[in-house]
Amino acid sequence: MAQKPSIPKGTRDFGPAEMAGRNYIFDTIKSVFKTYGYAPIETPSMENLSTLLGKYGDEGDKLLFRILNSGDAFSGIDYSLFRLPEGENSYNSKALSLKVCEKGLRYDLTVPFARFVVQHQNEISFPFKRFQIQPVWRADRPQKGRYREFYQCDADVIGSRSLLNELELVQIVDRVFELFGVRVCIKINNRKVLTGLAEICGFPDKVVDITVAIDKIDKIGIDAVKAEMYEKGLTEEAVAVIEPVLLFEGDTSAKLSFMRGLMEGGSSSGTMSETGVKGIDELEELFGLVGAAGISQEVEMDLSLARGLNYYTGAIFEVKAKDFQIGSICGGGRYDNLTGIFGLPDMSGVGISFGADRIYDVLKGLDKFPSEVKSSTRILFANMGDNELKYIIPVVACLRKSGVACEIYPEQTKLKKQFDYADRKSIPFISITGGDELENSVINIKNLASGEQKVFKKDKISEILDFIS
Repeated sequence: MAQKPSIPKGTRDFGPAEMAGRNYIFDTIKSVFKTYGYAPIETPSMENLSTLLGKYGDEGDKLLFRILNSGDAFSGIDYSLFRLPEGENSYNSKALSLKVCEKGLRYDLTVPFARFVVQHQNEISFPFKRFQIQPVWRADRPQKGRYREFYQCDADVIGSRSLLNELELVQIVDRVFELFGVRVCIKINNRKVLTGLAEICGFPDKVVDITVAIDKIDKIGIDAVKAEMYEKGLTEEAVAVIEPVLLFEGDTSAKLSFMRGLMEGGSSSGTMSETGVKGIDELEELFGLVGAAGISQEVEMDLSLARGLNYYTGAIFEVKAKDFQIGSICGGGRYDNLTGIFGLPDMSGVGISFGADRIYDVLKGLDKFPSEVKSSTRILFANMGDNELKYIIPVVACLRKSGVACEIYPEQTKLKKQFDYADRKSIPFISITGGDELENSVINIKNLASGEQKVFKKDKISEILDFIS
């Protein structure tokens, strides 16, 4: 029996209707990126593992898809070098995988971008503003809204520390979702504040453990976050400093005031954090710029926002849809040290990433795709016979030159079948041109939604365009 065709879990096929929606998303986001001076680049689907490993934290490294070396990757391997003390058949799989896998599929677009900047630093002008719309891969457990292969739409600017860049990213998010007709909440925090939190609670060396735990608060809740921090070695006194921050409610001004007090030595430990104060200064300046810019979407200072990726060093962003239940649909932040890993220090950057697949689910769930996206074809010309076919072909050619998507039904068959075809493809107009139309040199066009029907002279293409536009 033939094997049933399938695709790997966490991946999806996209038919014409889905592709029309996805291209609408890509084109909309791309158009906004361009208005802010961002230029497109592309990087390979695979990168050297040395480029990827260690940039996303231990949990991120586990989610990297590794690619076996070409040929017999395991040929000539001395397994005794990787054997663990536990037993003859126990091996250090992590070390072994590095021996047989030199490349991996990219996990995101930011680390490859940093590699690109360093590799091409003599060919680009700084500050460098780029956008990139390409797929990424993560060996995650597939579930609703979480895929193993998905597209990201990234905009980054590197070579400038100005908070005007952060403001522009907020403005880009604001404009994109305004065009989509989707209400969102733009959440903002600063990793310096989280670093300061680790310092004032007495565990500056645990900042990564603290942020990784806090980053899960929406998924597992405050009690589980506290339990994880205890497991990582934090004391009850330390967690008692952190917990009120995660639960604090109030407007931006109240949150800034509360956090400034803590960072300046107002916690139970009495410790001051210069890094944390710097983070509060940056947040205060950024929210001042946001207020002046007149952002239409909700912007919130979220003290529990952590963003688990290790490379963030300043402002961090996360965007959530307000009227559709799904995870974050956009996120990003400032990174100061990423290019330094590749040999180009002191090159600060900041970026935002739109999750196209989740945005698609939101637009579909809220029925926000424009009607014209649902069909690429604007008008179907019915096939009424050989003479009629020769008559309409020049008309179709003129319409196509004018940018109108047209189809001629390929077979001469019953009109009902041709109408059904137009209905299934959501084609809004149909032209039924028979012997009478040929005799009078006219074209008959019907609006399938309203039932309105009009007759046009064959050469009056502009009038036809006005009717079907």
